[in-house]
Amino acid sequence: MLLKASQAFKIVPRIAYGSRHVATVAERSEHVANYLTQITHQNSQKFRGRVNEGIATGDMVSSLNQESSTAGSTLNGKRPIYLDAQATTPVDPRVLDYMLPLYTGEYGNPHSKTHLYGWETESLVEKAREHVAALINADPKEIIFTSGATESNNMSIKGVAKFYGSRKKHIITSEIEHKCVIDTARQLQNEGFEVTYLPVNKDGRIDLEQLEAAIRPDTALVSIMYVNNEIGITQDVDEIGRICRKHKVFFHTDSAQAFGKIPIDVNKSNIDLMSISGHKIYGPMGVGACFVRRRPRVRLEPLMNGGGQERGLRSGTLPAPSIVGFGEAARIAKAEMAYDHAHITRLSDKLVASLLSIPETVVNGDRKYCIPGCVNISFAYVEGESLLMALRDIALSSGSACTSASLEPSYVLRALGADDALAHSSIRFGISRFTTSEEIDFVINTVKGKVEHLRNLSPLWEMVQEGIDISKIEWSHH
Repeated sequence: MLLKASQAFKIVPRIAYGSRHVATVAERSEHVANYLTQITHQNSQKFRGRVNEGIATGDMVSSLNQESSTAGSTLNGKRPIYLDAQATTPVDPRVLDYMLPLYTGEYGNPHSKTHLYGWETESLVEKAREHVAALINADPKEIIFTSGATESNNMSIKGVAKFYGSRKKHIITSEIEHKCVIDTARQLQNEGFEVTYLPVNKDGRIDLEQLEAAIRPDTALVSIMYVNNEIGITQDVDEIGRICRKHKVFFHTDSAQAFGKIPIDVNKSNIDLMSISGHKIYGPMGVGACFVRRRPRVRLEPLMNGGGQERGLRSGTLPAPSIVGFGEAARIAKAEMAYDHAHITRLSDKLVASLLSIPETVVNGDRKYCIPGCVNISFAYVEGESLLMALRDIALSSGSACTSASLEPSYVLRALGADDALAHSSIRFGISRFTTSEEIDFVINTVKGKVEHLRNLSPLWEMVQEGIDISKIEWSHH
């Protein structure tokens, strides 16, 4: 009997908060070997003469083991603790279980209408569409599958702009949007559109009165993200939607960091367009969706032309295995949202309380408006990049995964009023449903030790300890 992925990786049901088995590289390799052996045997029986017998299961496992052991530093035989859940989340083994049959048996093209393989795959895709729609209280017909939130953001903003651009050439967004939204808005500016970038207050939220005042007769779209990917701040989406509906302006929200983590109702919030992603909710990478309201109808100019799939808005063959995994991840997120929220909140509160006991440490963004699991903290007099290098046993980020390679301070933190030094000293901690209390304890102790060590190397920290106000020092410039 073929093992399921959840069995192969020894992921046990969570009985208490945070309880899970953290498999070592060796343990994972052993179970992957067993799993691959059974898959290879099954496929060789099913596709006699088609399996390349020159590729042995042992060779695959040996390669996997070698890659795992050399991919980065390990902690007592284990990979670093993963705390970068805003960048991506691990695929839930239950999701993988749903995906695998579409690679090995039910591999039809969902657009093939003349045989069983196409029919059964189309049925699975439509069931996934229902699960995604149910998570935001939408009609399944309003869900357009895409490659992810970046494509959905481009589809929404450019689609509205190009369709209504002959008479409406004004767009409103905020200064702390995801980079793909900012860059899309700038591109439209180059094409003759006007864009208003709303500032945020020190808490990270836009001023609703400023939003309403910025709306003009030629405003086509308001695009404000639901949850910020760097600091976890939520916007007042209900009120933003009310204002937009009042002025008959379409409302788009990038919900990649909100979808599956907090309750969303597109009808209650008067949302017209929404971008969501699969790999932020323990689903596969490379798949997402765009909610496009049907009543009142939102019209978009397609970005791609082709076979007319997805209501003519997104041509191309749908990646059925990824979509089915995305749908199962959405189903699990809906069923387990209350548990995940309580578990992640408990760990986040523990992390914040402990790290704020470190002197000269501040949380970026007002925690009462933040989703649990996204904790952004600045450690004054410590370079964020230096701290990341010191914390090699913990997988963290100094900001958005899309811009973390940049040496520039976070534009999100600067929009909140943080100076460059404080913005440079920030670290983002991303907690997931698989994070354990023991891992958080390790992170707390390790961060405290590394911050103390790095500060002891800093002459600025030494001056502060001696009572010198370094803000009043006139530094010479060469």
